[in-house]
Formats: sequence, structure tokens, C-alpha cells
Amino acid sequence: MATKVLIVDDAAFMRMMIKDILVKNGFDVVGEAENGAQAVEKYKETSPDLVTMDITMPEMDGITALKEIKQIDASAKIIMCSAMGQQSMVIDAIQAGAKDFIVKPFQADRVLEAINKTLG
Repeated sequence: MATKVLIVDDAAFMRMMIKDILVKNGFDVVGEAENGAQAVEKYKETSPDLVTMDITMPEMDGITALKEIKQIDASAKIIMCSAMGQQSMVIDAIQAGAKDFIVKPFQADRVLEAINKTLG
């Protein structure tokens, strides 16, 4: 059975890039969200095996959404996506329970490496 992934990013282009990498590599994208609030709702609806979460988003940022999802499901596997220069936010995210992070612009091999490492 394919690994179910929820993609969270406020930029449709970024969601499309990640989705393309995932689908080509046999993952099942079960949902997409464009902000943290949507991410929490979609997580409840889809129960994904893995979430890719942007850090900077409108309405609710990725770190807040990460914390809320972790309250719903302590074993949630979440990989943060950040732009260059967001190191302090990445550290906050890891401390809040993120499993790994990937930096934009996404490189397919790094995305897959982070996912495979996170899924064990």
C-alpha cells in the first residue's frame, strides 16, 4: 500500500512541485492545504502517514500547525519545508516535533531522502 502524504504550502506551485516528486515515486497524495488551519483539518480527515509542512503561511504558520497536529496524534510524522535563511524557525520546528526539514527550491533526491529517513 502506498504511503499517504498530506502536502501543506501556501504556494500552489510549491505544492505541485512536491506532489510531482511524490507521485512519480509511488506515494499517494491524500490531500493538500494552503495554511496551517486547513492542514490540521485535513490531517483529521485523511490520517496521512506523512505531512510536508511549509513554515511560513497565512492564517496559521507551520510550527503552530505542527504543534496542533502533534496534540491530535503524538506519532505524526511531519517534515518541515523552509526557504533559505529560516534556520531559527527550523530549529523551533524540530524542537516542536518535526522529523526533518527540506529547503526550497526542492530537489527530488533530498525530498525523498528526508521522507525515507522519516518513515524509517
